[in-house]
Amino acid sequence: MRIVIAGGHGQIALRLERRLSARGDEVAGIIRNAAHGDDLRAAGAEPILLDLESASVEEVAAHLQGADAAVFAAGAGPGSGPRRKETVDKGAAILFADAAVRAGVRRFVVVSSMGADPEHQGDEVFDVYLRAKGEADAYIAQQEALDWTILRPGTLTNDPGTGLVRLEAHTGPGTIPRDDVAAVLAELVDTSATAGLILEVISGSTPVSVAVKSVAGN
Repeated sequence: MRIVIAGGHGQIALRLERRLSARGDEVAGIIRNAAHGDDLRAAGAEPILLDLESASVEEVAAHLQGADAAVFAAGAGPGSGPRRKETVDKGAAILFADAAVRAGVRRFVVVSSMGADPEHQGDEVFDVYLRAKGEADAYIAQQEALDWTILRPGTLTNDPGTGLVRLEAHTGPGTIPRDDVAAVLAELVDTSATAGLILEVISGSTPVSVAVKSVAGN
C-alpha cells in the first residue's frame, strides 16, 4: 500500500511511519520544515515538503494521487494559540479530506482527540482546540466519497507501548502510549470495515489487532 500521512514529523506520525515501512508499505509524510526530512527518511518515509496552512486543494491532491490511504495526523501543537487551532487542527484537516476526495483516495483515517465536539463551549486555547477538532471531524464524517475512520485517543504518553488497548465508541477517559496509538492506526489503515466509525482508544487489555477486528465486526 501507498499511504500518505499529513503531519509527517509528529510524534505519532513518526512511530506510524516506522511501523508501516517495516511491514513493507510505501509511506510518505507531509512536512512544512525541510530540516525534518532526514527524520522521515530514517523512519522509512518519503518526505513531502508542503505547508497545509497555505497549500491549495489541487496541490495537496497532486501528492495524494495513486495513494491507497491517507492519514491526518497533523496538529498545531501544545504551544500554539487559538488561531492555529483553526488553521491546522480544523482547516488543514478539511483541506486534506477535500484533497483526498479530489485524488480519489477513499481510505481516510483521522487522529482526533477525546472530547472533540463542534459544540464545545469555552474560550481557553484547549476549548478552541476541542471545538476545532470536533468541527473537522463533523465535516469529514459528511464526506460520502471517503471511507473514513476517526480515532480519538485519550491522554497521550511516551511510555513504551504494551500492544494492549481498549477501543470502543466510548471508553471514558484514560491514558495511552503514542506507540499504541500508532499500532492502532496501522491496523485501521488496513481495515476498511471500520469505515464510518468514530472510536475512542485508551490503554486496556485487548491486543490491538483483536480490538480493531472486534469493532470492525460490530
